Amino acid sequence: MSSQSVRREESTAAPACPECGGHVDQAEHETHCTECGLVVDTSRVDHGREWRSFDRDKCRRTGSPRTVTLHDNGLSTEIGRDGSDAQGNTISARKRRRLQRQRCYHSRAKFESKRQRNLAHGLGEIRRLTGALGLGSSIQKQASSMFRTAQDADLLPGRSIEGGAGAAVYIACRCSETVVDMSSIAVVARCSEASLWTTYRAFQRELSLPIPIQQPPDWVPKIISAVPLSVESKLRQRSQDLARQATEAPGFAGDPTSIAAACVYLASQENEAGWTQTTIGEAADVSPNSIRAWYRKLEDRFGESPR
Repeated sequence: MSSQSVRREESTAAPACPECGGHVDQAEHETHCTECGLVVDTSRVDHGREWRSFDRDKCRRTGSPRTVTLHDNGLSTEIGRDGSDAQGNTISARKRRRLQRQRCYHSRAKFESKRQRNLAHGLGEIRRLTGALGLGSSIQKQASSMFRTAQDADLLPGRSIEGGAGAAVYIACRCSETVVDMSSIAVVARCSEASLWTTYRAFQRELSLPIPIQQPPDWVPKIISAVPLSVESKLRQRSQDLARQATEAPGFAGDPTSIAAACVYLASQENEAGWTQTTIGEAADVSPNSIRAWYRKLEDRFGESPR
């Protein structure tokens, strides 16, 4: 047996348990003994290379995972700008100019067609919108997939890329039951709200998207969090109960935001919180007249006397 084989066997041999001398197994972030259950090590950080295959004879180098948020799924490379080579030495001015020209050629070669360039622009706009609205990575991935689907269906010609990106973000929020209205997206988008609604309706009609209908209980937490006053837990619970009752009862079909705002106002009146219709209307972005109209219907059907 060669010395290389001996070193390989020694490196692959698992250490023994310090308590009973049994076999030690490493699973996820924990190293434990299979005989007595002793946890030898936890939260161990592997500072070595990352391999695609766990077979030592077929080790392969890997890069970052693929993602739908980039036009090339994250498979492209970039030329660094730190001004040093692989050994950390400062590169000369001549080589810096050469690298700058290569970066220019590389940025042009990343896109094979105008269609791919539009895709990159749209996905970049989705990243900007989700970042400005504070949405998670799951919303960003869903919106990116929605934008790709719309481009494959040839729904973007004749419409702005910014409108398509905003509509994709709104559709992703609706499908994941994240409460974000179109007016909030229009504030940070680079197009008008009317353009967003037009593109959204076109996507929904042409792609037959099963977008769930928003209900008043979905808007109650958003409205309460936007009210600049202290909120008690019983007021939150009462608002949710009223919104659920209004959703299940007949005769309460209308704007879910207005109904939710009326539920919050009725709950505040019952708990003697002293909230005004104007304050709740500004938090919900609805008019006090709409709140007043739905408040009267809710009070006649589900109202209680103040405690």
